[in-house]
Amino acid sequence: MKSVKVLFVSQEITPYLDETNMSIIGRNLPQGIQERGKEIRTFMPRWGCINERRNQLHEVIRLSGMNLVIDDSDHPLIIKVASIQSARMQVYFIDNEDYFQRKSTLTDNKNNYFADNDERAIFFARGVLETVKKLRWAPDIIHCHGWFSSFLPILVKRTYKEDPVFAKSKVIYSVYNDAFNTPLNPKVKNKLHLENITKKDTELLSIPSYENLMQFALQFSDGIVYGDKTIDKNTDEYIKTLKIPVLGYHGMDDYVDKINLFYDQILNTANNDKK
Repeated sequence: MKSVKVLFVSQEITPYLDETNMSIIGRNLPQGIQERGKEIRTFMPRWGCINERRNQLHEVIRLSGMNLVIDDSDHPLIIKVASIQSARMQVYFIDNEDYFQRKSTLTDNKNNYFADNDERAIFFARGVLETVKKLRWAPDIIHCHGWFSSFLPILVKRTYKEDPVFAKSKVIYSVYNDAFNTPLNPKVKNKLHLENITKKDTELLSIPSYENLMQFALQFSDGIVYGDKTIDKNTDEYIKTLKIPVLGYHGMDDYVDKINLFYDQILNTANNDKK
């Protein structure tokens, strides 16, 4: 019996960023899932505040070098990797000089959100999927963490749906208490008109607020996990209207086992639907 493959796409992972609920889960969940017999791959952005020397990041030449076109501009994709020895796991980093060289994550030194966060998130999502294609590693589960991963679900379900690497992938989205007040660039929906994505698909992003972005991600997901005890109120209400499996918040003691069982539930449901 082949082992289940889980792709983790995380906005934050410790020790590369400071400890938050999200970054701790981003670090410990992949290790825990691997220890329970599943194969894993883990991706995060190569934020400019990450110390490459201390964390021993190095470029993977065979995976780098592709250009991704966003809003009619070419952006070279650079892939770096580092190992967390104690966990026996590697972390892949999506990098690009235009998007990820600044010395902070999502905001400038005055705490203003970067105007191009929409493009950075699209580049990150596409960079992950193109790299996984190059690895020829077909994930059964793609688990997204943090709003910066919110363009993954539509890309998997629309643009990459006929690619054999992703044709059977189920997307699980973890919702955190990571709301932002400044909407993304209003042109974001035009930048998402990629293969098989229609104007109707991106209607919600006419006003690209955090609330709409969450609904946009969740409507293309196969399962939802509460990553924090409290999340955005409107997102919480929206989740109650969806007819897909939801895993409520679990504390730090047992979330790995609960999420591992949730993966199996999602995959068993998918297999039964085929029969």
